[in-house]
Amino acid sequence: MKLRWQLVQLQLKETFTISYGAYTYREAIIVTLSQNGISGYGECTAIDYYGIQSKDLIDSLTRIQSQIEKQTIQHPILFYDFLKQLNLSTFLTSALDCAYWDLFGKLEHKNFLSLNDLSYTILPESSLTISIASVEEQIEKINTFHWQKFKVKCNTCNLDSIEALLETDKEIALDANGSFSIEDCKLLEDHTLAERLHYIEQPMPIGYSNFVQLNASKKANWMADEDCQEKEGLSRLISHYKTINIKLVKVGGLTPALELIREAKKNNFKIMIGCMTESTVGISAGAVLTPFADYVDLDGANLIANDLADGTTIDKGKILLSEKSGLGICMK
Repeated sequence: MKLRWQLVQLQLKETFTISYGAYTYREAIIVTLSQNGISGYGECTAIDYYGIQSKDLIDSLTRIQSQIEKQTIQHPILFYDFLKQLNLSTFLTSALDCAYWDLFGKLEHKNFLSLNDLSYTILPESSLTISIASVEEQIEKINTFHWQKFKVKCNTCNLDSIEALLETDKEIALDANGSFSIEDCKLLEDHTLAERLHYIEQPMPIGYSNFVQLNASKKANWMADEDCQEKEGLSRLISHYKTINIKLVKVGGLTPALELIREAKKNNFKIMIGCMTESTVGISAGAVLTPFADYVDLDGANLIANDLADGTTIDKGKILLSEKSGLGICMK
């Protein structure tokens, strides 16, 4: 098996503003695993506020390249067991795990759903992310898109702004990126506005001392993002969060995501399959988990101007899942 990678710069169609800062592009690493002339692809994005830097990712790939290339083709679960021994970030582990699932499926001439005995009749629609701006600008943007579901970024809890967003007659969710206070959350979870929002993602900064203040039995559908990293931490979220956001780079790839989903379902959590700002490589990987999802936020490739792959596409929110082998990824 051969391991290759490339550093790419994903140009955003417009400046993307969240509570952590404003961005015009994202750097990403595209990982390629090849065997017998067939290639599988995975992706991870460099995220400064998570401490994920492109140089560190490339240094890690250089360090482990020979170990990867000594591996024989085996089931992806066994390959993931090997990856766990390499002391990599979850971002890079995810890129390698996804690339291997893509390669393995292509070698077996089966797609991910077939390999895992998964099926579906209908998939939930994806939301489109609206970055931080004045509520008037956010509403103007919402009205220009023919999507039904929107996830609106915010850095304050403003009830008047929430009311104005809900008057658009679109399906609105909020992503606070940890910007709300405990007082904000106490106010909102008792407010009728919360019932009209589809969810409120990561309301406060990460940590038990914050999310223990949330009450999942009240009106707000609190969704854990950074507060949910692995299945072992789920038990602490019960009674505080109703929903968890599963991003592949956050949990380490498709293999641990499947385990997390099974455990979350046992504990009656709702599931969102989310993404970073990624190309169709990363979006196609996340999309294979949407048969499990109650909510989907896989708009990453729709936000960039220079997509570099074909695969699963998101058309005005509708998920057009690739039926090709592996994860259905083909580089342009």
